[in-house]
Amino acid sequence: MTAEQISLETMEARHLDGAVLLSREVGWPHRREDWELVLSISEGIVALQNGRVVATTMMTPFGSDAAAINMVIVEKTMQGRGLGRRLMNAALEKAGSRHSRLVATKEGLPLYEKLGFVAIGEIAQHQGKARKIEAPANVFWARDDEHERISALDRVACGLDRSELMSALRRTAQFAVIRERGEVSAFAGLRPFGRGLVIGPIGAASDQQAKDLIEFMLSHHEGAFVRLDTEQSNGLGPWLTERGLAHVGGGVPMLRGPRVEQAATPYRSFALVNQALG
Repeated sequence: MTAEQISLETMEARHLDGAVLLSREVGWPHRREDWELVLSISEGIVALQNGRVVATTMMTPFGSDAAAINMVIVEKTMQGRGLGRRLMNAALEKAGSRHSRLVATKEGLPLYEKLGFVAIGEIAQHQGKARKIEAPANVFWARDDEHERISALDRVACGLDRSELMSALRRTAQFAVIRERGEVSAFAGLRPFGRGLVIGPIGAASDQQAKDLIEFMLSHHEGAFVRLDTEQSNGLGPWLTERGLAHVGGGVPMLRGPRVEQAATPYRSFALVNQALG
């Protein structure tokens, strides 16, 4: 059966069990709950063969300017038939005039380059068991009334309107904050993901703030399996390795379309939500 005989349909909750099986096949750690989070804020597409999910992708809008293309998986037996390109074209059509971004695997890189995506850096994936660490005295768990401020700082740090994503994370994640003069000046999130926990996003104005937030999270989850994805350019790699989070791979962040100019600010993103959502 050719790719042209496979139907593309809107992803719904009934497709998620098949999607989880696909992600397991390619070695991704995503649980059904992880797929549910992405689908809750995205427009998903599935490729079906006789009702069976054989490929997926999602388009996650960040306001009217940007979108993340993610969860691009094609079953091994279906690869090499143009199905990945069909899914990507469908996702880009949903993105419309937004500039699109993704984090590419080595296998997907050639296709994305043909579709006009350009590499803009490198993502390092760090993971391991959290070691015994003393909690920094300047970091606290966020209060409920601080989430609006956290969402606003996330927008400054990454230059994207991720308010819908941040609202979804509020339901599943714990947030820690640093306060200056009574107002949140830096934040980090932590939630169940894959094999254990993931730290991210992190928005901060300095390396030290980011490190304090990470140490706070680690101090409260000694012995737990923890993952953190960060831009190589942040320079946290050696420090994370010293704290038991080894560098185990990563991906290539790519952009298609004009980059949205960020206002001058000391704030930046020190950790991704995950590689799918940036």
